[in-house]
Amino acid sequence: MHTKQAITKKLNVPTDKAWQAIRGIDRLDVWFPIINTCRVDGTGVGAHRHMTLEGGKITDLIEEVSDADQRLVYLRTESPFPVTHYRGTVEVFDSYDAQAVVTWTIDFESSPEDSAAVADLVKNAISDGIDGMEKDLLAH
Repeated sequence: MHTKQAITKKLNVPTDKAWQAIRGIDRLDVWFPIINTCRVDGTGVGAHRHMTLEGGKITDLIEEVSDADQRLVYLRTESPFPVTHYRGTVEVFDSYDAQAVVTWTIDFESSPEDSAAVADLVKNAISDGIDGMEKDLLAH
């Protein structure tokens, strides 16, 4: 079953600061409470992001980093979650007051009986991660 889950939040940080943090791809262990470690092999498109959490390991392949569109796209190639396909798109937009609006969209495939639980997990985890990113950016 194909599911799309989007989370959008306005941050109290400038758009460019948010984009630079996202394009860095390496601070998910600081932003996301469920991620214990995060290390990156390579840079930009083709880089692999390796994360650990209590339930296992996650590996992402970076597919797109567009400064012009302020968009990062990654394919999750290893996941402890019951999904057969998982792609994330993170975009940063300007709000009317030059603050960042982050939209993090997850497209995933799972069995019909797992889709609601995965969507809920993704929604909560991404929301927590965006909140964590904002706290980190405000502190630095």
